[in-house]
Amino acid sequence: MRTLFTLCLLLIGGPNRTWATGNLTVDSSTDTSRTNHTGYISIGDGSAQEFEFPENTEGVIVISSRYRGSSRKQTVRVRSLDPEVLSVLNVTAGGREGPAGSFIFSIRSGFPGRAPLQIQLLDRDRDSVPVLIEERTDYFIRVEPSEADAATRLLQSGGLSHFTENPVLFALLPLIFVNKCAFGCKVEVEVLRALLRRPMALLLGVLAQFLVMPLYAYCVSRLLSLPTALSLGLVITCSAPGGGGGYLYSLLLGGDVTLAISMTLVSTVVATAAMPLSSALYGKLLGVHAALHVPFVKILGTLLFIAIPISLGMLIKLRLPALTRVLLVLIRPFSVVLMVGGIFMAYQMGASILANVQPQIVAVGVTVPLLGLLVGAGLARTAGLALPQMKTVSIEVGVQNSLLALAVMQLSFRRVEADFASQAPFIVALSSTSEMLLIVLGSFIWRKLCCPQE
Repeated sequence: MRTLFTLCLLLIGGPNRTWATGNLTVDSSTDTSRTNHTGYISIGDGSAQEFEFPENTEGVIVISSRYRGSSRKQTVRVRSLDPEVLSVLNVTAGGREGPAGSFIFSIRSGFPGRAPLQIQLLDRDRDSVPVLIEERTDYFIRVEPSEADAATRLLQSGGLSHFTENPVLFALLPLIFVNKCAFGCKVEVEVLRALLRRPMALLLGVLAQFLVMPLYAYCVSRLLSLPTALSLGLVITCSAPGGGGGYLYSLLLGGDVTLAISMTLVSTVVATAAMPLSSALYGKLLGVHAALHVPFVKILGTLLFIAIPISLGMLIKLRLPALTRVLLVLIRPFSVVLMVGGIFMAYQMGASILANVQPQIVAVGVTVPLLGLLVGAGLARTAGLALPQMKTVSIEVGVQNSLLALAVMQLSFRRVEADFASQAPFIVALSSTSEMLLIVLGSFIWRKLCCPQE
């Protein structure tokens, strides 16, 4: 049997606030929702301890007190033990709007979940500190997801949760494969051997990607007081290995393509150990108790999708010189098409989830690729690397594989929390792609205007 307890809800509808009525649903059919409590304070008739409340809503709840002390000397303190699910805005005496022994506390619901309440009844005296009369922690507010929330609309529109079924991605896959084969033709075996003998550039990339970037994400998320889900999403994104577009940008900006491919492969292998460690460390610091699932299968798939066509391209370079020349001619126009297609696909997939994005995460997401570029360039310059290698290290640190971070979010949390946390990798992916495209265009214009002989 379900008992209905009516609340007055204060709904936010843009710049103006409007009053509306809603129902707080109590499930009293189970043993956990009914207790034989004989204390002073209660919500409703005291027969139920768990109430339902819609997400993203403001409202008020009335607490009754049967304490026989002076009503003017009574006060109540209310605290939500899970502020991300429910926050308590204020507590006031019932006054003329309620019985003498009543108190009204305003609440705001957040993410769907179950928030315990801590309610304290105090007897205050002018000549002494308030005396605790009773404390209750057996009341709960269960915040239920809205039927038309952003995550539902996203699913219905074929957005985030179905990004692998995007038709644009399937159209680009053959182009991506051919382009990776062309990059295999750019690999210089002697340069690869030199990297194995002196792996300084590879080590710098690993250091910056898996130590500096996650630390920056954690510090800036705490500095701006981002919600826990967004903070974790940002940290996981910055813990991801270099993205596959790194060697594409290295080619277009005059970097070392062989180094770029090697750094992407090495960082992806290291990510199998570094991402779980980073997730566990920063998850604990952020107070996230859920088990984080690192998509090892997706990481392996990424490795194979890079290694197979690159190896095929190296074989073509050795055996089929005529086909090699064709691929090398196609590599630049194919790369530009893939960049534009990637931006279009990312905006299309993220349109729904980014409709209600918080300004703080946008500002932070824009800085992540820029910081990665600066950190990579600074470390490479300190190590005395040549300019092409310095460009490549900078690019590889600045461009993360955000799809891996998206996979971690979707595998580890419920849909609503996962989609909210996924704002971070989406913003970082869009920022890095857009910023790198601007850098490529700026470099092209600079060479045409200032270095026409090239």
